[in-house]
Amino acid sequence: MKIGLIGFGKAGKAVANVILGSKDFSLEWVLKNNAEPGLSTAKEALNIEADDASIIYSRSEMEMDRFFEMYPVDILVDFSDAESILQYGSSAARHGVKIISAISHYHDDQIAFLKQLAKTTTVFWSPNITLGVNYLLFAASLLKNIAPDVDIELIEEHFKAKSGVSGTAVRIAETLDLETESINSVRAGGIVGKHEVIFGFPYQTVRLVHESISREAFGSGALFVAENLKDKREGFYNFEDILRPYFFSQASSLS
Repeated sequence: MKIGLIGFGKAGKAVANVILGSKDFSLEWVLKNNAEPGLSTAKEALNIEADDASIIYSRSEMEMDRFFEMYPVDILVDFSDAESILQYGSSAARHGVKIISAISHYHDDQIAFLKQLAKTTTVFWSPNITLGVNYLLFAASLLKNIAPDVDIELIEEHFKAKSGVSGTAVRIAETLDLETESINSVRAGGIVGKHEVIFGFPYQTVRLVHESISREAFGSGALFVAENLKDKREGFYNFEDILRPYFFSQASSLS
C-alpha cells in the first residue's frame, strides 16, 4: 500500500521511520510546511536504507489537486496540525485517498469537515493513534459497563515541560464519564507518556496501564489502522470501530 505522510516533526519522523521499515507499506512522499535545504527524501533525513521513494515536498509550493494527480497514494497519514485538513482534505477525497488523522485536537467545525469528507472517502481520526492506549480505552470502557458503580481513578504522567492535562487523559475521562478536574497529573523528568486507570472494587483493584516508550508507537499504530482500513468503504471511523471485531470475535470463539 502506498502511503503519503503530512507532517515531519518529531512524531512525523518517528512515523516515517516505522513506515520505511515495513515490507507491506511504501512511503511515497512527505509533505511538510517548508523544504529543508539539502534533504530530498525522508530516508536520507533519517539515514535509513529503503526502497521507498519518500520524497519530501514543501506543502506551500503545492496545488493539492494537481499534487494527488501526479503522486497518487492509497492512504494519507496526517501528523501535522489541525488546519491542514482544510487544505488537503477535499482534494484527497476527490482522488479516493483514504485519510488517517492523528491530530490531537480539532475544533467542532474541523470535525464536521472530516465527517463531510467521510461521505466521499474513508476517514479515520484518533487523538492518540497508539494501539496500546486505544486497547486500554476500549478495555476500560467494557469494565465500566460491567461494573458501573466501581470507583475509578485516572493518573497521567508526562515529561516535566508538558503543560496542561494530556488530551489522551481527557479522552479516557470522557469515555468513562469522569470529571476532567479529577485527573491526577504527574510531571517529572523525561517521561514520554503514561496513563493508568485504577478500578477500585471491594477487596480488590484492577489497574490498566499504558506507557509509551518512544514515538515510534505512533507509527505502528498508524500502520495497524491502515491495514484495517484497506477494505473499508467510505465512512467516518475511530479506534473503537477497528478494535471491536477483535474483542468480540475472540469472545465468541471462547464461548
